[in-house]
Amino acid sequence: MRTSRSLTSLVSGALVLGGASAAWACPVCYAADGKVLGWYLVSTYFLSLLPFGIVGVVAGTAYRMARAGRDASDGGDGDAAIGRPVGLRWPRVLKQRLVDYTVLCKPRVVVMVLLTTVAGYYLGAGSASEFSAIFHTVVGTGLAAAGTMTLNQYMEHERDACMIRTRARPLPMGRVRPLEALLLGLVLLLGGVGFLYATTRPLAAAVTATIAATYLLLYTPLKAVTPLCSLVGAVPGALPPVVGWAVARGRIDGEALLLFGIMFLWQIPHTLAISALYREDYARAGIRVLPAVDHDGPATACYAIGHCLALLPVALLPTLVGFAGPVYFFAALALGLAFLWSAVGLMRSGTLASARRLMLTSLVYLPTLFSVLAFDRLPTR
Repeated sequence: MRTSRSLTSLVSGALVLGGASAAWACPVCYAADGKVLGWYLVSTYFLSLLPFGIVGVVAGTAYRMARAGRDASDGGDGDAAIGRPVGLRWPRVLKQRLVDYTVLCKPRVVVMVLLTTVAGYYLGAGSASEFSAIFHTVVGTGLAAAGTMTLNQYMEHERDACMIRTRARPLPMGRVRPLEALLLGLVLLLGGVGFLYATTRPLAAAVTATIAATYLLLYTPLKAVTPLCSLVGAVPGALPPVVGWAVARGRIDGEALLLFGIMFLWQIPHTLAISALYREDYARAGIRVLPAVDHDGPATACYAIGHCLALLPVALLPTLVGFAGPVYFFAALALGLAFLWSAVGLMRSGTLASARRLMLTSLVYLPTLFSVLAFDRLPTR
């Protein structure tokens, strides 16, 4: 009875919070004559319920698992037979379930996606930035990114079981069933794209869907086929700023393509450094990233240096085309030279320490570059 009341309260709370979110998040659902666009309000209302619905599904699943586990351990008699309160342990199972679902979503990757998406929005909107638009963008993009990462782990759970750094993930360990991950990923991805379509601009939703399709249908299968998969994977990884720009402008301008170019060129040394750190794991799982097939390492270092060299002038273009000021120019120059020097260090030594140094430099480079660009941007039309 207590569990039933708890679940009822959860559903009621979801309805109230979803309604409040829809009412607050839909200032554009009023036409010029003051009439409410009913279809818009209804669709946004149900999309606002999505996160709470997911929590409800997880709670129900966890409760059933806890009950089934206790019944099995008690010889089928259940909690009531031994006088233990029903539902005593299900919150603990729920907590573990939420942790596992969070791991499936790869929160660190999602955070990076959100940061670059918001940066793209801010650079495109400038002084016209609106908090509600940022909110919609973050929610929709976050859900879609989490869904994409979940589906990626679903597609690669057998490979993950072969690698030391990934075999403790929920799917290889059996804590989450593949069907659960598939359904969770689809719900998050479709919900995120739908939320963006309903609350921002169709172009932003289309770019987000392109990211997911390219990542899941091209990049993920190609990882077992060719080292060129890194170039393919850099495309969806470079598109989040374009999503933010599309929300702000409703179109894709040259500046958005410039942000795409910076992100694309940055990703190659970044992913090569990570692959060099875990080359044995990748080789064991049959993932043909360049460091896994380039055993001595010269090709990996050459590709990293080449893309750092290409990134250096491209990152300076915002100032040269009147998109950013001189502060950004000198910051981009300094960051680019430091990034290049780290890649040269990988060529000179080829050690794990140099690969780790290149990875850390890449993680400093991108957020710093975008932060300075946002600080020193110039007004654009």
